[in-house]
Amino acid sequence: MDLRLLAIAALIGLPALAEPVRIATYDPGLSRKGPGLLLRDIEKGDPQVSAAAQVIAAAAPDVILLTGIDWDLDGRALSAFGAVLAKAGHQMQYRFTARPNRGIATGLDLNGDGRSGRAEDAQGFGQFSGQNGMAVLSRLPIDQVVDYSSDLWKDFPGNIMPPVSPEVAAIQRLSSTNHWNVQITTPDGPLHLLAWAATPPVFDGAEDRNGRRNHDEAVVWLDRLPDAPFVMLGKINLDPVDGEGRAGAITALLQHARDPLPQGAYQPPQLGANAAHRGDPALDTAQFDEAGPGNLRVDYVLPAKGLRVLDSGVLWPLPDSDPGQLVGLASDHRLVWVDLDLTPAEDSAAPATLQ
Repeated sequence: MDLRLLAIAALIGLPALAEPVRIATYDPGLSRKGPGLLLRDIEKGDPQVSAAAQVIAAAAPDVILLTGIDWDLDGRALSAFGAVLAKAGHQMQYRFTARPNRGIATGLDLNGDGRSGRAEDAQGFGQFSGQNGMAVLSRLPIDQVVDYSSDLWKDFPGNIMPPVSPEVAAIQRLSSTNHWNVQITTPDGPLHLLAWAATPPVFDGAEDRNGRRNHDEAVVWLDRLPDAPFVMLGKINLDPVDGEGRAGAITALLQHARDPLPQGAYQPPQLGANAAHRGDPALDTAQFDEAGPGNLRVDYVLPAKGLRVLDSGVLWPLPDSDPGQLVGLASDHRLVWVDLDLTPAEDSAAPATLQ
């Protein structure tokens, strides 16, 4: 591990208690503009790919959900990235991915602009099938996966889908990317990852199609909670204070999950759009254009209320440092991690507390 990785690892550390399980989510920027281009870049040693792998290696998660990686039928890109990650010093031998809704052609005019066959008319925004998908990498065995990605939006009870034609309603899926319940086998029993990457609640019109979809992509989990320990995680694309989405979705999730409020070591100067933000900048997880939305909190790890949280953080070093330059090269998102103690409490009736 080079000095930059050691410096990043020092920012995180590990708690001295028990044997924690580190759960993380990260958009590593591993999406390209055409099929096969990610694999090409991995094989030629693209510095951005290497930087993303080194960031993950420094954080050393036991399980990580990647929310920005191109999918291909044979999983070649994911396997190749796994090899890069192992070379960076962090072997994650268990992996899962599946075709995302992004880029799946529908043949219909989904966004109502009078044209079809465009990226906006796919099941989820995408220039090709598999663009900007998801993957789970784990050091612990992946037992089974329930994939809800093909469920129709109209079939979700209580949905706030805008009025659409019967033809669109009959094929429009709720998931813009994927919705997975991934069961991980830990030394202390199963842990379910409720994983998704939602559409941003912007880039639409007065009908608020994306905002409504973003909301329903989150609250759909309330009907799918397992009777077992779980963690909700992913690129929720919803800042509850400074974003344009429906913050009530986060409030609803937090009836069943806890927010560890992970923070980064560095908060950029609050300039441009950031100057008008009301949220704590230490909670931001993505660095966006100051002339646009500014930095936002869009990536989350939300453990079930019954789980004990030992520590948490956002991997955001000083940008002028070597670790900061590495993190910035990898992605405009930052890795979010939470350490959990999954050992059963002596008094199972006693509520868990945030450590």
